[in-house]
Amino acid sequence: MTSVQESLELIRRGAEEILVEDELAKKLARGKPLRVKAGFDPTAPDLHLGHTVLINKLRQFQDLGHEVLFLIGDFTGMIGDPTGKSATRPPLTRDEVIANAETYQAQIFKILDPERTLVVFNSSWMGEMSAADMIQLAAKHTVARMLERDDFSKRYKGGQPIAVHEFMYPLVQGYDSVALRADVELGGTDQKFNLLVGRQLQEAYGQEPQVVLTMPILEGLDGVQKMSKSLGNYIGIADKPEDMFGKVMSISDELMWRYFELLSFRPMTDIDGYRQRIAAGANPRDIKFLLGEELVARFHDEAAATAARDAFVARFQKGAMPDDMPEVTLAAGADGLAIGHVLKEVGLVSSTSEAFRMIKQGAVKLDGERVEDRNLTLASGSKVVCQVGKRRFARVRVG
Repeated sequence: MTSVQESLELIRRGAEEILVEDELAKKLARGKPLRVKAGFDPTAPDLHLGHTVLINKLRQFQDLGHEVLFLIGDFTGMIGDPTGKSATRPPLTRDEVIANAETYQAQIFKILDPERTLVVFNSSWMGEMSAADMIQLAAKHTVARMLERDDFSKRYKGGQPIAVHEFMYPLVQGYDSVALRADVELGGTDQKFNLLVGRQLQEAYGQEPQVVLTMPILEGLDGVQKMSKSLGNYIGIADKPEDMFGKVMSISDELMWRYFELLSFRPMTDIDGYRQRIAAGANPRDIKFLLGEELVARFHDEAAATAARDAFVARFQKGAMPDDMPEVTLAAGADGLAIGHVLKEVGLVSSTSEAFRMIKQGAVKLDGERVEDRNLTLASGSKVVCQVGKRRFARVRVG
């Protein structure tokens, strides 16, 4: 049996906040499997690694012997989550919700143990509610409490409209915890208000309040903004093995540790050991290989992970490059040519400002090595392969 302290140590890993940790310790001390809930609105057909931060934590609860309630918000998805929105969000159609929910179920069991996972849809109970039931639910909360929520408060003070149905979203999410009798609910830091509504509603319905555990929002490949398909800085769990591995290798050495903590299942003692190896002179690239292989193996298999690593090494470390890349010679003075000018002149970017932006995102490489200095200058006589992103290459001679 895992002790309460050992369980808490694993549960704390990567977590932003546990409300209230003493309550969680008491629940764990009872020695009974906890009902651990996390909700996902099926707003897009595919999941990316940012979504798996929560799913990984659910798997850790499973490894400790607890039951996971994977809630697909097919009812709330038709309301539209107002979290972080400055305007009313268009709701999904029923067909869109159903199609996206089907893909979610196919993807989550690449991480979760099916034997300890109950997939539930909140339309199962919300769809049965009468208008009178909904009014009674709304009576459990106040407008003043709703306006304490940051995004609602900003919109109200700024004269931006707030539709009445948007107030229903946190109430319905909270009622899900009542319907499922959840012991613990997980969510991103941006969901804290909604999760706390769940605690309040459970108490209002005479239940022991759930413990709230918030997880940080994972940064995307740029290391700045949250991982998002709309921003193009994501790693999809349905990505091809070579694409997934290549994207992992493109992250900065600093961001690698964040990904190890939130995405890897390796013990933190192993990860601390990797830090020590790098401090002793090991190449960070070799440690990043381990992360890339682990993630590819999780969503594909071990053979795919090995093949993806071999393909990456062949392409970027043994000189294998596209056969049809353009070859360009640029004239340079005694001071050479600035990297931004080079990338623009060979047509890999449209402007020097785009070049600087791509350097900041870690998307620019010379001979397979990432460029981090926007003031880098190529000396006269240099011969290099310039790369922007995954598919833009040019062989450049500075003369």
